[in-house]
Amino acid sequence: MGGAVCMEEGKEDKRSVRREDSLMSADRIRRFTVKQFGYNILSLARRGLKIPDELWEMVELEKLNLSLNSLKVLQPQLALLSNLVVLNLWGNQLSSLPAEIGQLRRLRVLFVYRNRLTEVPEELGDCTQLEVLSLANNQLSYLPDSLANLTRLRKLNLSHNHIAHIPGCVYNMKALVFLHLACNHLENLAENIQSLVELKILIVEGNSLYSLPKAICYLTRLELLNLDFNNIKDVPQEMHQLSRLEKLACHPLDKGLHIVHNPLLKPIKEVLEGGITALFNYLKAG
Repeated sequence: MGGAVCMEEGKEDKRSVRREDSLMSADRIRRFTVKQFGYNILSLARRGLKIPDELWEMVELEKLNLSLNSLKVLQPQLALLSNLVVLNLWGNQLSSLPAEIGQLRRLRVLFVYRNRLTEVPEELGDCTQLEVLSLANNQLSYLPDSLANLTRLRKLNLSHNHIAHIPGCVYNMKALVFLHLACNHLENLAENIQSLVELKILIVEGNSLYSLPKAICYLTRLELLNLDFNNIKDVPQEMHQLSRLEKLACHPLDKGLHIVHNPLLKPIKEVLEGGITALFNYLKAG
């Protein structure tokens, strides 16, 4: 009988130790949190870690960085961090995101670039506060229609994927000022592009575009249009309306019109030697 009591007491002691260890683990993680600009921030980047379960107890977190950890799976408990405003997952090995990410209704910035995503969950469309979304350097060929709900999105990076047509949901993101689609498989731009009237930066470098729609000329706020490394032979006459493209640009970060490494035909090719002003004057005269 006494032995049985001792065994029970031993079990209770072990459970107590486990609970204390767990609390200590959560406390250790909390020591990495900082308060900056009014946000509770935790960075666990470059730690080669498997996400500790204690992380999901830290519901106060508002900015979380889990980048460069070789993560292959993101647990559904992510939904418990309901106060997240910024989530950084870049440089991992994620092939999917949990549907529960849609429960992060306060999320404004999501970085998932340089992973192995082949699809994006429909539930991401429930994160209607999103303003910045980077899905670059993945294996995406489409986006779910539900992302049309992301009407507050201002910056979208889909570069270095397998996209052949701009996803239909993108045309509903009317607040976009930055759209990056470089190094995909685009052969044309749909007339719907004209709905993105707030666009200031459009990058479609390194695709297979053979022409430009007239609709692109309605994007009169464009300050940077990068068409480098495509199959474009001509430009629409209405392109002179893009008056905020103030120069022919060379450096990738320069504002202006980027149009090198295209098989442009005469006379456009020759006119361009005189710069953007010569091009626009020629198009106006036509």
